[in-house]
Amino acid sequence: MTSLPLIDACPKRMEYGPCGGVGFDGSCEIDATHRCAFLHRPTVPWTGVDRAAVPAAGPRTAAAANTLASLGMRPWVVADLPARALSVTSLDACAAVLAGEVDAVLAGDAGSARVQFPPAYRAHLLHERGVRVWTGLNMRDRNRVAIEGELAALAVEGVAGVHCVTGDHTRTGHRPDAAPVFDLDSTEAAALARAAGHVVSVAASPAAPPVERRAARLREKLRAGADVCFVNHAGGAAPVRRFIDDVGVPAAFIPCVPVVVDHASAALLESFTTLVLPDGFLSRVRDAADPRAEGVALAVALAEEMLAIPGVVGVNLSGGREGAEESFAEAMAEAARRLR
Repeated sequence: MTSLPLIDACPKRMEYGPCGGVGFDGSCEIDATHRCAFLHRPTVPWTGVDRAAVPAAGPRTAAAANTLASLGMRPWVVADLPARALSVTSLDACAAVLAGEVDAVLAGDAGSARVQFPPAYRAHLLHERGVRVWTGLNMRDRNRVAIEGELAALAVEGVAGVHCVTGDHTRTGHRPDAAPVFDLDSTEAAALARAAGHVVSVAASPAAPPVERRAARLREKLRAGADVCFVNHAGGAAPVRRFIDDVGVPAAFIPCVPVVVDHASAALLESFTTLVLPDGFLSRVRDAADPRAEGVALAVALAEEMLAIPGVVGVNLSGGREGAEESFAEAMAEAARRLR
């Protein structure tokens, strides 16, 4: 275990850091005047969840077993759920477009919104509408007891997988007045999710400092219980291939593929300072006579490159912006159809 002073040095109280939001200059995503507390420390080895024992990993849920079997047979297309937070109407509209087109939706935080439907309830709504759910679970809003409750409910609901993320701080987004929790971080949550029988995914950011230790950080998440790694935008297929080679242990990878369909979504992606897109990707969308058509074509082409990489079991069509939720769902559905 790391020492308590290190936990206190991180605004997210992470024990197994760093998170994926470290700036390219090494700055903390929450306070750019401070450097990430983990930047010059060795990778923290996984030794278990502190404070209480974690149950031994039990049998997989029926839904988890189905996911593992399916991932072993063919590539999956997972789409971000672009629906507005707290809007059943928006959720219904996006689900209607994506149902039957993608293998699952990744239902995590919605943009800058900090008030969300509880993960298990959102999964229930989506399942009722015929959409398989890979649910996102952040540590920002819940202590360990609440996390364990969500994991139990998600097991009953039968989600395809649980994506464990530490999450953005409450200082970002529309509710900076809310107290952050961060009782656990994503690595510790991965252990709890695996104990609950889920297929467990975590995120990796190969382009974020410390670049040379990102593969080692993922190996510790895999030791904790993760099955799948969603690889954040790292500049294209070649960097993703290098990262997978650097990890060097058996794992399933689902790289993120940007879906950019207009000038506004291009500008939104540019505002995220900790991701890297392929050279010329955004300019090709901006300069196209039909930005939407060009954006979908570029997403499909990049997805095909990703799927050719050994160890890649699927792709995550990633994108969306406020006010264009259904349009993004339609673009993702079109890309998924072409990939099939």
